[in-house]
Amino acid sequence: MTEPSNPLAQIQGTVVLAGAGKMGGALLTGWLAQGLDPARVVIIDPHVSDDIRALAAKGVRLNPAPVDIGAADALVLAVKPQMFHDAAATLKSFVRPSTLVVSIMAGTTIKAISGACGGNVVRAMPNTPAAIGRGITVAVPDKSVGSGQRAIADALLAATGKIEWLDDEALMDAVTAVSGSGPAYVFLLAEELARAGVAAGLPAELAATLARETVAGSGELLYRSDLDAATLRQNVTSPGGTTAAALGVLMGDDGFKPLLERAVAAATKRSKELAK
Repeated sequence: MTEPSNPLAQIQGTVVLAGAGKMGGALLTGWLAQGLDPARVVIIDPHVSDDIRALAAKGVRLNPAPVDIGAADALVLAVKPQMFHDAAATLKSFVRPSTLVVSIMAGTTIKAISGACGGNVVRAMPNTPAAIGRGITVAVPDKSVGSGQRAIADALLAATGKIEWLDDEALMDAVTAVSGSGPAYVFLLAEELARAGVAAGLPAELAATLARETVAGSGELLYRSDLDAATLRQNVTSPGGTTAAALGVLMGDDGFKPLLERAVAAATKRSKELAK
């Protein structure tokens, strides 16, 4: 049987990565690990880390003169949204009508990106577990993005984890609230579980270890299991037991459900306010 082709290995033109911070660096690491030729990659970032410089030593071009870059097959926007306006004029010089532009900038719409840079735009929202290859990214393409470019965008974004596609850009605010901001909610759970353990009498160091390992292990179980979250929760809960007593509080009228609904609604509202 013939092995399926790797879209990253098939790229013959230049991939420009604008912004090589934590998320941009995670993407770059994933691309190189999955077969993208380092000589095809250009990094534009005035403040690169030692880790990025080490990757550049493998053949990635770091901050070459714009005249030496020319047109890009793909431009990946990993800059902070507030820096995009100032950088757009330079970035636009790399874009031709056929260039794929992939943005992971929070709150920046396809219309704004297309107006500033041109090209065929895919807007995406990753999350921080991308740093360990376990992220989830949601992407929405502009109508100008063809199937071939969508496959390349999929490969570029999937280098840091799973990817889901949407057709409705309006849903990206809710995506941001659930998965983009979601890791902070999970870290808060670990933080507060440790604090509750201390309040119950545990030494602080032990409480922190128990909370950290419980949240991390439960997440891994959820990841590996074919069962949904509700079934896994029920499997831990014996009628009349300790877990049931705790869930009686957490699932009460003022528990997790209304609290998370309000939290996600607040994040969605803020995402809409920040959109431009």
